[in-house]
Amino acid sequence: MKLPLAYYGDPILRQKCNKVTEINQDIHQLVNDMIETLEAQKGVGLAAPQVKHPIALFMTFAPKKDESNPEKWIPGELKIFINPKIISYSEDTSTYAQGCLSIPKVYGDVTRPFRIVVTATDLKGNEFTEEFTDFEAQAIMHENDHINGVLFIDRLDPKEKKKLEPQLRELKKNYDMKQKFQSKS
Repeated sequence: MKLPLAYYGDPILRQKCNKVTEINQDIHQLVNDMIETLEAQKGVGLAAPQVKHPIALFMTFAPKKDESNPEKWIPGELKIFINPKIISYSEDTSTYAQGCLSIPKVYGDVTRPFRIVVTATDLKGNEFTEEFTDFEAQAIMHENDHINGVLFIDRLDPKEKKKLEPQLRELKKNYDMKQKFQSKS
């Protein structure tokens, strides 16, 4: 089932999420619903708080550069991260334009480490440690930020963020009006 998204202004997006204590049928169902939601939105990643579940779980479906032709991108594979922790960051960085399903039509360049090492648990309850680079690493850091109450706009250069303030105010206003309307009905 496709899940409703939490949008900019929703307090859940600023909340540090709780660890998943048990990988049960509810978690499996949430992951299946998140996959359906991510596919419907044509996104690169989705974190549980973006679908109003404040738990440390996210998924990415980030494309990768083709090693034989770095100008070409190839489809990535779906990866599920439960209770993730980034345990290593490279000093070298990469910059990519980022957007977010929870902040529609807002984009900005974010510079992040080029290489990371992540430890997490998969859906079968197995802990894994894996290295990620380039855009895939960026997508993982973006989603990992979500489970810590951080949005990509918090990572923007202050001048770039200032340019986006009118759009952000409008999104927040729309969220506030929607909440007001829902509380009256």
